[in-house]
Amino acid sequence: MKLYLGNLPFAAEDQDIRDAFKDYGTIEDLFIPLDRETNRPRGFAFITLADDELARKAIEEMDGADLMGRNLRVNEAEERRPQQNRGGGGGGGYKGGGGDRRGGGRDDRRGGGRDRDRRGGGGRDNW
Repeated sequence: MKLYLGNLPFAAEDQDIRDAFKDYGTIEDLFIPLDRETNRPRGFAFITLADDELARKAIEEMDGADLMGRNLRVNEAEERRPQQNRGGGGGGGYKGGGGDRRGGGRDDRRGGGRDRDRRGGGGRDNW
């Protein structure tokens, strides 16, 4: 069973976590995510315990327990939700979006004719 460990001390290392959870069976996997910019721990980790029954016992006993001066949050890890498309070029815009990072162009036909504000990225005519 995979467990989420929250509110970890930033100084906690693999061995500190292994020592804290040694009474709950074999730790098959341990992952401490690092911040992309600082390359420092983000304050949480994931462990996978071999025995589900011992993992449930770890949740009961270790949730709220002190580790290096911080009260841990321990629960069963949830499946990662699919992320929304957050990257890449601009998109958005009034009538569609486009690939330019500045966002989609606006084409709202005020003033008649084909007068457009072309400052954004490639907006599309969708009529």
